[in-house]
Amino acid sequence: MKFNKSLYSVIPIFLLLIISLAVVKLNIGESSKLDWQEKKAKGPDLRPSEWALLQRTFPYFKSDLDAYSTSLKQMKKLKDDQNGYYLSKKKSLAQWEFAGPTNIGGRITDIEFNPLDGNIVYAGAATGGVFKSTDKGVTWVPIFDDAAVFSIGDICIDPINPNIVYVGTGEANGGHNNFPGAGVYKSTNAGETWQYVGLEQSCAIGRIIIDPNNTSKIFAAAVGSYFVPNNERGLFVSTDAGATWNKSLFVSDSTGCIDIVMHPENNQVLIAAMWERVRQPGYAHLYGPTSGMFKSTNGGSTWNKITSSVLPNPNTENVGRIGLAINKTNPDLIYSIYNDGANYIGLYKSINFGNSWVNVDTDNEISAGVSNFSWYFGQIRIHPTNPNIVYALDVSFMRSTDGGQNWPIVYGYGGPEQLHVDHHALAFHPTEPNYILEGNDGGINRSTDGGVNWSNISPMPTTQFYEIFIDPNNPKRLYGGTQDNNTIRTKTGALNDWEAILGGDGMYVLVDYTNSNIIYAESQWGNLTKSTDGGNYFYSILNGINSNEPTNWSTPVVMDPANHNVLYYGTDRVYRTTNGGSSWSSISPKLVSGIYSPRLGTVTTIAVSGKNTNYIYAGTDDSQIWVSKDHGSNWTEISNGLPIRWVTRIVVDPKDENTVYATFSGLRWKDPVSHVFRSSNAGSTWEDISSNLPDAPVNAFAVDFNYSNVLYLGSDIGAFVSFNYGAEWEVLAEGLPVVPVNDMKIDRETNTLVVGTHGRSMYKVNLLNVLSDVEDSYSLRPETFSLEQNYPNPFNPNTTIQFNIPKAGNIKMNVYDALGRKVKQLLDQNYEAGSYSLNFNATGLSSGVYFYEMIYNNNLKVVKKMILAK
Repeated sequence: MKFNKSLYSVIPIFLLLIISLAVVKLNIGESSKLDWQEKKAKGPDLRPSEWALLQRTFPYFKSDLDAYSTSLKQMKKLKDDQNGYYLSKKKSLAQWEFAGPTNIGGRITDIEFNPLDGNIVYAGAATGGVFKSTDKGVTWVPIFDDAAVFSIGDICIDPINPNIVYVGTGEANGGHNNFPGAGVYKSTNAGETWQYVGLEQSCAIGRIIIDPNNTSKIFAAAVGSYFVPNNERGLFVSTDAGATWNKSLFVSDSTGCIDIVMHPENNQVLIAAMWERVRQPGYAHLYGPTSGMFKSTNGGSTWNKITSSVLPNPNTENVGRIGLAINKTNPDLIYSIYNDGANYIGLYKSINFGNSWVNVDTDNEISAGVSNFSWYFGQIRIHPTNPNIVYALDVSFMRSTDGGQNWPIVYGYGGPEQLHVDHHALAFHPTEPNYILEGNDGGINRSTDGGVNWSNISPMPTTQFYEIFIDPNNPKRLYGGTQDNNTIRTKTGALNDWEAILGGDGMYVLVDYTNSNIIYAESQWGNLTKSTDGGNYFYSILNGINSNEPTNWSTPVVMDPANHNVLYYGTDRVYRTTNGGSSWSSISPKLVSGIYSPRLGTVTTIAVSGKNTNYIYAGTDDSQIWVSKDHGSNWTEISNGLPIRWVTRIVVDPKDENTVYATFSGLRWKDPVSHVFRSSNAGSTWEDISSNLPDAPVNAFAVDFNYSNVLYLGSDIGAFVSFNYGAEWEVLAEGLPVVPVNDMKIDRETNTLVVGTHGRSMYKVNLLNVLSDVEDSYSLRPETFSLEQNYPNPFNPNTTIQFNIPKAGNIKMNVYDALGRKVKQLLDQNYEAGSYSLNFNATGLSSGVYFYEMIYNNNLKVVKKMILAK
């Protein structure tokens, strides 16, 4: 690569997925194990709410608070320098292509209409950035990608000059896959460009409001760090349009502001909702005596806690998150919805802006539409022109037409298919109040009758993928496991025809490389199922796996490269089936140490060599890596010299069973963290190849099928490529938003790399274009030559292969099986320019999919063929 490698000096972590956990008392060294003093439990606690936290903060359960803002600036400089270099050379990087879906969304955190033009609307995604619509929410385009902060808390539009838009970054809900924000951003041109305006360590913004009588005065409700006490939380105020900020209300370093309302006719009167919340591994503190509503009558200069015999008393009962809503036509009317840190506990109304309150849900009807994590929602809305219509957003979407006394509409559990469960956002058109947009964990829905009936979701690329897969028999068919949106697929490769084939949170999914009708799909915690009819019906296949053994939130399942009936599955050990999942047997001892924490103790990744399937590798969440060289009969730990971090992937070189790569999660705590290692001797020794990679958790890895020196990597900040075995790394292609890349797969037939992101769906890139910029000795850019599809195809035993070359050169032609193993050499000689045909006799080869590869003067083409049994 001709790019200036010095630009890739060590970069602090771009993505602080989980912020500090300071309460856990650890005395830990990189080379020593932990002396964990807490009570042992049997396997990890099955709460996904801390899974991503554990993965990225193990073993310190802390991370560097200052790394995020610093790395934002350095990453921007890196990209600017790289783009400048290619511009000076009149060259361009390869381009990512969006691969969908658009019809299966992801979690939406806020929606805001332009108050003067109802055609314009903005939406914030939990991990996908900010989108804008100019047709009332029918279609959307991303507008926040250049800000490189994709976790969104709240959006606020200036009521006088709607070209001014504020975005508070960092989702305020605080679930298991939250990413912190980087403060408040401002646009003065309706989202074309953005500038950072402060509060970079606020971590999450629950609400931003603007004084309609003085639009330079802005309030920002900062929830603060998800997982540790910090002082940059509470209610902040700016009197100079965001240039500077001061604290308006601070209660404690564990209590943030989650919501705020201002009286539109008296800007001196405000009510703020404060939430005491700190979460740690194995411990959630989601309520406390400092929670409650506070009122100011002097524009936020001073505050008094609201007390009432009607409201829950935080001194005597659990009070957690509180949501607020104000009515535009009667601004003295306010609703507040309470939870106790787990469950919904009441809906209260005030008709005098908080001076007195009544309980309006006396029969507790809202409880029918909630679960035991109501702290994840906390949203209440009032219809702008009819104050009797009230909306409560929880697991279900609920609507009352009598001021909250009865709730006849409950969409969620068994409601209409158009509405996904888990609701977080609701916005009303400024001049058509019954035209509303609703945001949930499945995207955005529209209603034109005030919320009685709903359309399907608006197209938006915000799917959150955990794992992905490409059908080896039909590379147009893409599969993936998603956060709260099932296991999904497209049969055509189109962007808008994806469908769910298995419920739950989708994880690993496999398609049999001999029969696309055989599909293995998994939901959270290792619930593995199988379909033999193309995904119409799935049944459980866990017979023989000990249900008392712990499984990971994303339990690894892999198929043997040489035998499609052989699969491997991980608990705290490795299991194998030899009959397609009908039965399983343990083939390893317990591979975890069990000395770090009762929340840990599972196998997180399994890899089987395609060159020699006797070689099986496994990695664990407590930093151990193991190898068996005899098909699982004996296992050897090969973790020596590797960091104590969660092992995310093990990948074996397709041409060498002894060359193996290991990747690790882990946010930086004090010192830089190495995330990628290579061994050329099956793990006897390891080489750190993190090199100039940004110091961010690594989630995905792949080795090029044709060139073992070319490596691909996905981390919490994007995708990278190395052309020299990891000695140096480059940003992989152009056009991928700055989002976590959780998985990547290569389709050999089309030379396409596909990545699954956590918040912006799937992308793909043509690897021939990526490799065209490598030095000539590695170039794969084809010249004007052609390699034709063999005929007949399928065939047995003979077929004809034709090729054309424009000038004299050396021709190499080899045949590979579906696992990438060379089974026959057809040519290795010089040819003059011209057209040629070659007979291929497949006698001795079994039925199946094969590839023939032609290399001409260091240019490559690959064609797929199939041998059928007679």
